[in-house]
Amino acid sequence: MRMFLKVVGFALGMAVAPVAGRAETLADALVQAYKTSNLLDQNQAVLRAADEDAAIAMANLRPVWNFVARGGWRQFDQNIASFGPSVTTSSSSSLELTAQVVLWAGGRGKLAIEAARAQVLSARAGLLNVEQQVLLQAVSAFVNVRLQQEIVALRESNVRVITQELRAAKDRFDVGEVTQTDVALAEAALAASNANLAAAQGQLMIARERYKAVTGAYPGKLASLPKTPSLPKSLEAAKAVAERGHPLVVQAQHQVTAADLNAKIAATGFVPQLSGSVDLNQDTNSGVASAGVGLQLSQTLYAGGRNAASYRKALAGKDAAQAGLLQSVVQVSETVGQAWAQLMVAQASIEAGRQQVTAAQRAFDGVREEAKLGARTTLDVLNAEQDLLSARASRLEAEANRYVGVYQVLASMGLLTADHLNLGLPSFDPEAYYNAVKSAPAHSAQGKALDRILEKIAD
Repeated sequence: MRMFLKVVGFALGMAVAPVAGRAETLADALVQAYKTSNLLDQNQAVLRAADEDAAIAMANLRPVWNFVARGGWRQFDQNIASFGPSVTTSSSSSLELTAQVVLWAGGRGKLAIEAARAQVLSARAGLLNVEQQVLLQAVSAFVNVRLQQEIVALRESNVRVITQELRAAKDRFDVGEVTQTDVALAEAALAASNANLAAAQGQLMIARERYKAVTGAYPGKLASLPKTPSLPKSLEAAKAVAERGHPLVVQAQHQVTAADLNAKIAATGFVPQLSGSVDLNQDTNSGVASAGVGLQLSQTLYAGGRNAASYRKALAGKDAAQAGLLQSVVQVSETVGQAWAQLMVAQASIEAGRQQVTAAQRAFDGVREEAKLGARTTLDVLNAEQDLLSARASRLEAEANRYVGVYQVLASMGLLTADHLNLGLPSFDPEAYYNAVKSAPAHSAQGKALDRILEKIAD
């Protein structure tokens, strides 16, 4: 039995070990950021509130039922001169049930439903833009942690190299090849290198905190960066995609639609409204019951100019929305251009950085060999080492900027979404809640269905 348990334990250990030791990938970070983002939760709730506005607009087309139950007791005390005091009491109760519905109001009800639907679509586009921001933050946090880890490794290597240079300077001083000044220079360089290492470690701690804020947990062992997504071949193609489908542009388009509908709704304030009513009344004391139906045609003849002002306000809102749409297209196009330019700069910096590292490495190797022959001083060696370190750090930063730059271009185009990146997670379904509430359900079975949807969203 003990042997059997050992074998089973070994097998389980072999099965679990790869999972436990698995490095975190960029896709893992993106998924975690999506699942744990409070910003996404907040905007999903905003969208659900917009969905309920559509339900409210639908409910306004339906009859409104009210009931009123009345009951009372009264005492009468009359002082009659001929017969003395007299006290009488009476009680009354009644039940009234009424229903009212707007039969016609110039199409205001249907227009309100369409306007609410446009606001829902606008909120969905806004949520998609927030999703892009969350995923871009995850990419930036992941890449920055890796960058700072590499910078720390460079600084640690620099400390080791300068430590060796200090030992060599001391050995050469002992045999009289250099002066105490060379030793002091090496000691100063080592102190500066240790300070730079501490600063790099601090930057790594800051990057880890940012990673936790974005993904919900500190980074473990991070895997290498995957291949970046493909981009359009030209800036013009990227701008065309953004101007056509960026969430901010789509959001502005729906806002224009909603503003146009709101102007039409305001115009219905000048037309009469036809309402119908039904009432049932029961007087429990007399036993008399009554029922009735009625029609009411009403129109505001004069409201101090309020209706006209409301209509003009709605027209101004429509003009503002149209101008906002045009400005959104301009801003999105500008953002694509800026992101594209930054990406090109990063790519050029990588190539320049490679050449700089190669040249700095040759210079450092040459200076160090010349120092061994006495043709170079310790200061020359230390300066060459710092030049090489700076070149390597600059190349790493350029590579990180280029990588994040690709995702920035995607975000500026409106394509940095969970669906476009194929993250393989159950993304938020904006239609689920809307379909459940658009007919304005009240309670019972519909309420339970809404509870299930909300639980699914929370998961």
